[in-house]
Amino acid sequence: MASVLRLCASIPLQIRAMLALLIAVMLWGSSFIALKVAVAVFDPVVMVFGRMGCSLVVLFLLRLTLWRRSPQPLLFDSRLSRRDWLFVVLLALCEPCFYFVFEGYGIQYTTASQAGMIVATLPLAVMIVAWLFLGERPGFWVCIGFLLAVFGVIWLSYGAEVTEAVPNPVLGNSLEVLAMLCATGYVFCAKQLSPVCAPVLITTMQSLVGFFFFMPLLALPVVEFPDSFPLLPSLAVLYLGGVVTLVSFLMYNFALRHAPASRIGAFLNLTPVFSLFFGILFLDESLTPGQWAACALVLGGVILSQKQTREN
Repeated sequence: MASVLRLCASIPLQIRAMLALLIAVMLWGSSFIALKVAVAVFDPVVMVFGRMGCSLVVLFLLRLTLWRRSPQPLLFDSRLSRRDWLFVVLLALCEPCFYFVFEGYGIQYTTASQAGMIVATLPLAVMIVAWLFLGERPGFWVCIGFLLAVFGVIWLSYGAEVTEAVPNPVLGNSLEVLAMLCATGYVFCAKQLSPVCAPVLITTMQSLVGFFFFMPLLALPVVEFPDSFPLLPSLAVLYLGGVVTLVSFLMYNFALRHAPASRIGAFLNLTPVFSLFFGILFLDESLTPGQWAACALVLGGVILSQKQTREN
């Protein structure tokens, strides 16, 4: 383990940030497949609660093994003000709390491929929030790209075929859009915290707040507890909690701290590509020709928005 840490430390910081971001994007792309497998058996609230609990267990094990040997940069920063802590809590409420609520229920009604494609609109949503709250005026191509991507998401939803596995794609994709709005709030808060807050602190607070947020929701009468724990869905929950939730957030929070925002937005565009690939490979999903055209429209809108970013 020590030799691995030394090898990682020898890699230039910018390259480490890009590799971390690539790992995070691949994990997010695969998460939609694991979600689809898990919610086929488990109630979304039960699934997310197990996911949060699993991530906390892994964090605790990391605390016992790695943190004592390598106190920097894994230990918490102590420079947080009251305003910073407010952003930490708000970040955790955006993601994982409300994000996972919308995502968990949304994936029940749509395909993993379509849900992953909607993630492509996240960089555009972040630009709109930056315009509204940070005074960053979007250019012409950003506005055109945003409109094209929104139209592509609508086309993708209404062009979907209703099946037993996809009972209501319009509702499912609408919930995924709400999840993207929560993810936008998360990115905004994480960027505010990145100069003063260690990635592990952000990730730990996300898991803690998420765990205690979903715990009382288990008492709701609409939440169904499983009678059994089939192997594959149970492994999917463990994968979501121990790998996707923990590792992807650690990698992404690290990249936010050390990589330019424009590069982060470009890498996020790979998430739907991975989700489409994994959905076709593992779930035997397919898209109609109209839906492929809608996907192309979404990605085209995102690429147009990146053109303005590069020119700036």
